[in-house]
Amino acid sequence: MHTRTLGPHQVGAIGLGLMTFDQTGSQPRQQLLDTVSAALDAGVTLFDTADAYGPGDELGADAQGENERLIASLLDELGARERVLLATKGGHVRTEGGGWDTDSSAEHLRAAVDASLGRLGVEQLALWQHHRPDPSVPYDDVIGTLKEIADSGKVATVGLSNADPDQIRAAHAVLGDALVSVQNQFSPAFRSSRPEIDVCEELGLAFLPWSPLGGLGSAKELADKHPAFAEVASARGVSAQQVALAWELAQSPCVIPIPGAKRPTSVQDSAAAADLELTADEVTRLDG
Repeated sequence: MHTRTLGPHQVGAIGLGLMTFDQTGSQPRQQLLDTVSAALDAGVTLFDTADAYGPGDELGADAQGENERLIASLLDELGARERVLLATKGGHVRTEGGGWDTDSSAEHLRAAVDASLGRLGVEQLALWQHHRPDPSVPYDDVIGTLKEIADSGKVATVGLSNADPDQIRAAHAVLGDALVSVQNQFSPAFRSSRPEIDVCEELGLAFLPWSPLGGLGSAKELADKHPAFAEVASARGVSAQQVALAWELAQSPCVIPIPGAKRPTSVQDSAAAADLELTADEVTRLDG
């Protein structure tokens, strides 16, 4: 697989988003283990999780941190810790009744870093990302806390998520080289993050599209909703999902999509997008 730069790290051009990983009856542990193993075999080295990711919404706040514990245990079982860049996030919290909230207070973000260190079983987080702006906390204050966290040595690098161009520039001015990535939504159905991609390319940051296939439900319907992707896929003899990821990679050298996957075949298909070179005409057609 081709590689791309994420701060001081070289990672596979396609990452793996782990939001949907859980050990419910529909996803037995062995299936998840096989999926992680297939990702590693396909050259995927960026694994993205968050302290807010976990099983079904019915668990509410009890799910906080479950995804971190799960991926850490799967990587340990495979003896693969040294082969991956394991990224996580903090500042987005689960609430009772299956809801979501934000907490970007300095106390919470510092505690979130410590909790993630414990759940992932590491002394330093390779990439820790601020998950989502909090309307109750000025973003400049959040940036100050991120600087504190970066200087603490508990994280190697820092990322932003769901940030706009002004927020990215403000954070970069304070954090400098400690800031290495921005994770925003981007897909065939959601293209309004183009300005953030441009800022990332300008500043030398990686852009990590979340839900790059539009989410699990939309991924299955991608060919129907976006005929141009289906037509290019048919001509190339590949899936529309693979074409979508290749199109995202073609947007900028800073883009590293992080599609989700629950099965080995899904992650193998996604990883193959790194080797699918679209022509300029195909990219223009898909951009339209």
